[in-house]
Amino acid sequence: MNAKTLYTLIAVAVMALIVAIVINSSNKPQSDVSDQAKPLLPALHGHVNDVSGITLTGADNKVLVTLKRGGDGWSVAEKSGYPADLAKVREFLLKLDAATLIEAKTSNPKHYADLGVDDVAAKDAKGLLVDIAGLSAPLKLIIGNYNGAGGGGTFVRLPGQDQSWLTKGNLSVDKNAVDWEKRDLTDIADARLMSVVLTAADAKVLKIFKEHAGDANFKVADVPKGRETSSEFAANTLGSTLAGLKAEDAFAAKDVAPGEKVYKAEYSTFDGLVVDVSAWEKDGKDYAQFSARLDTAAVEAQIAADQAKAKAESDAAAQAASNKTAESKSTATPAQALKPEEVSGSEKDRQRRLNALDKEVEALNKTFSGWTFVLPSFKYSNLTKTMDDMLKPLEQKKPIAKDAAKPAAPKPAIKPPGK
Repeated sequence: MNAKTLYTLIAVAVMALIVAIVINSSNKPQSDVSDQAKPLLPALHGHVNDVSGITLTGADNKVLVTLKRGGDGWSVAEKSGYPADLAKVREFLLKLDAATLIEAKTSNPKHYADLGVDDVAAKDAKGLLVDIAGLSAPLKLIIGNYNGAGGGGTFVRLPGQDQSWLTKGNLSVDKNAVDWEKRDLTDIADARLMSVVLTAADAKVLKIFKEHAGDANFKVADVPKGRETSSEFAANTLGSTLAGLKAEDAFAAKDVAPGEKVYKAEYSTFDGLVVDVSAWEKDGKDYAQFSARLDTAAVEAQIAADQAKAKAESDAAAQAASNKTAESKSTATPAQALKPEEVSGSEKDRQRRLNALDKEVEALNKTFSGWTFVLPSFKYSNLTKTMDDMLKPLEQKKPIAKDAAKPAAPKPAIKPPGK
């Protein structure tokens, strides 16, 4: 190979390399390095509390979730305006506010679906359009796939822009309205309960109770003669129903009314709070409606008992202090214990406690009123227990065998040999 041929081949190779670089460069997303690490949604920064609505739209432009902020907080429009989980809404907005750009990705619409940032107008779109209202201008964002296998981050694209991005953080969002509902219903500890009365659909009653507030276990009332409870702890599970109770779903009460076979429950606390429950099963779901009220007589009795106890403790403390002072001949004032006027027979103390209970009832009924809830099956089952569930199984008597009842046939006499 002569020198001229060698130079020609080198020139061709260099030209091919230049063309390849140009083509590769043209396929890369066009972005300035300075864009990286910038906020994803600068218009949201510092204005999270100004947001008044969030709409999530999926494929074929179908609205999936509509969250609205009103005077009583956030609600879910698709669930008849049922309250939304405030903490969850705020967490989502704060994630969007904190998100920053990591790396520019494709600007070719043909590759949007690979990242989940395709236009939601398509019937098979994988992206989720987030529309945020309440700011100076509407804010929209298409949230795509979470890049878990690639080291984290979420693929996103602003509608109307070709450029897609990988942003910091996991911006994945629930697409079902039920997942945005407020779930907490009650958190009344079993230690506070005085009694639980369950009335089955056939009107049979099961009552469990505690004689004193400090009792460890519930007792079963009216145990049938000749029967006994399966254990001293048998009824305790029934007292835990209202502790940490969360709904799995909620519907407007007018849309989901009680069926024919309804279980009733009454939960009464030592301090006079009463929660009434109606529960039923339909189409494989366990439903319940709740209401709260005060048993005024129980409230007054508990306040009187607590004030009398406080007075006795205060008197005892004052007497002990007085005795100690006398023994030591000290000039210290003996009654530096409790002030009886603050804890015994005090109308101010009584009214304070009544007000606290009234507020609790009001808050509970604000949660309950107008709604039918779907309960977890393990909580619902506590509403349907019967007396037999509390007792030891009846002993099964073994039938007497017919042959055993007949007298044994006499054995033939053995004759002596030779007879």
